[in-house]
Amino acid sequence: MDETSTVGIIGSGSWATAIAKMLLNNVPTINWYFRNPIHITEFKKKKHNPNYLSSVMFETENIFFSDDINEIVKRSDIIILAVPSAFIKSALSDLTEPLKDKFIVSAIKGLVPEENLIIGQYLHKFYDLPTESIGVISGPCHAEEVALERLSYLTIACQNIKLARKFASILDCSYIMTSVTDDIYGTEYAAVLKNIMAVASGICHGLGYGDNFQAVLISNGIQEIKRFVDTVHPITRDIKSSAYLGDLLVTAYSQFSRNRMFGTMVGKGYSVKYAQMEMLMIAEGYYAVKSIKEINDKYKVNMPITEAVYNIIYEKISPAIEIHLLTEHLR
Repeated sequence: MDETSTVGIIGSGSWATAIAKMLLNNVPTINWYFRNPIHITEFKKKKHNPNYLSSVMFETENIFFSDDINEIVKRSDIIILAVPSAFIKSALSDLTEPLKDKFIVSAIKGLVPEENLIIGQYLHKFYDLPTESIGVISGPCHAEEVALERLSYLTIACQNIKLARKFASILDCSYIMTSVTDDIYGTEYAAVLKNIMAVASGICHGLGYGDNFQAVLISNGIQEIKRFVDTVHPITRDIKSSAYLGDLLVTAYSQFSRNRMFGTMVGKGYSVKYAQMEMLMIAEGYYAVKSIKEINDKYKVNMPITEAVYNIIYEKISPAIEIHLLTEHLR
């Protein structure tokens, strides 16, 4: 990776759009894959993404669009994956171009369903990518605030710190600050788990629990995250840093958090299916809680908040009853 490296984005949602906005502060052009060619036509005509962050205007002559994923991968040295984790397998299903000579960056905050693998593990196992060629973009950062150019911080994780720093440099701008870490597993798992905690926060909000309780819930949430990541990948890490605690806080409390919004609707009595349909966006915590529950069947980590969310969403236990039971486990 150097100053002449070309960057491609796979995905066309709000986070992909925010990343494109960041990149174009520092690189002259990007390659961008849209699954639907109609959306490409609309984007070129309107100069913005027709479906997400439509307030962000682009100079489209600086973007090479394609609905052919192989064309985007072939043209790019760096590939940023920014699709919901539930759809990553289908998004890559037509891929024939090799990835192993590319630097692949995951902007996905979820696990691959059925495989129960974080994105880095999935790419290493099924696409023969060296772990050192995989990076992760971690928060705390919401796409909506990037669109507003409100100062935000990102953590870039990669076992090759030199590559992490180089990639971070093409995201740095007046409203984006970056730091780097080699904890690719911890940051990915923490990003998955914070979505589950945010769903729990939303459920409690929907049930009428107040700020005092939310503070206790999220305090217990970061302890639960630490117990899990330290068990699954035991290295020295500071769980209080922004990649872990900061990402949890913004996802649990922000008005822009789709996981909190999803949980709030469930807490207010909406069915899971209706809440998903009403939001028109993917709440990663819905898929994540099932995968984490299945992974934890092996590790047996004490995870009462995750268990409660799983019971509400998948076992259809009353949110009021399940959260009341959860309160006995919080300290």
